[in-house]
Amino acid sequence: MQESYKAVVNIMRVVSGTCKGRPLKAVPGTGTRPTTDKVKEAIFNMIGPYFDGGSALDLFGGSGGLGIEALSRGTESCIFVDKDQKAIQTIHKNIEACGFEKQSEVYRNDAERALKAVMKRELSFSLIFLDPPYKQQKLKALINSIGEAGILDEKGYIVAEHGTEESLPDELGELVKLKGELYGTTAVSIFGYSLKGE
Repeated sequence: MQESYKAVVNIMRVVSGTCKGRPLKAVPGTGTRPTTDKVKEAIFNMIGPYFDGGSALDLFGGSGGLGIEALSRGTESCIFVDKDQKAIQTIHKNIEACGFEKQSEVYRNDAERALKAVMKRELSFSLIFLDPPYKQQKLKALINSIGEAGILDEKGYIVAEHGTEESLPDELGELVKLKGELYGTTAVSIFGYSLKGE
């Protein structure tokens, strides 16, 4: 069983951009569920697929796959956050393998504290990735907090990955669900500000 798990995680890679095809390490153990390449490609087709600068926040970094994909596709910088030490070590290794050290900040923290730290620094982001463990999700509260904090750029996107058994409302405070797709047992919901009049 372990051998087959290794075979699966070894396939994880950067899908497109400057680091296309670069293999990424997975977090050791089974506590972290990496986003599959198929879902990752679908996500970036919905929000990009490529970017001319901007900054990203990968709030449940895991292996760092989503933030690194954003950097590979043209995002200027990314802050990676995870509360698991093994995940932090894996993120550092993957950033180094892709040569993104100067464009990245990595912090061991939980999501709520990380958001408070970002607010204190008065930062804002064009992309915010939320991919918490499916059984411990507080996505509605987190998306509300992001909207209230004003840390999402006016034309930015929140990408929320969750189990298909959980549905997110069409509106959360000032933010609205712009797109939603299902991929097997994974659902992806894209939130942003309603740009009325455009």
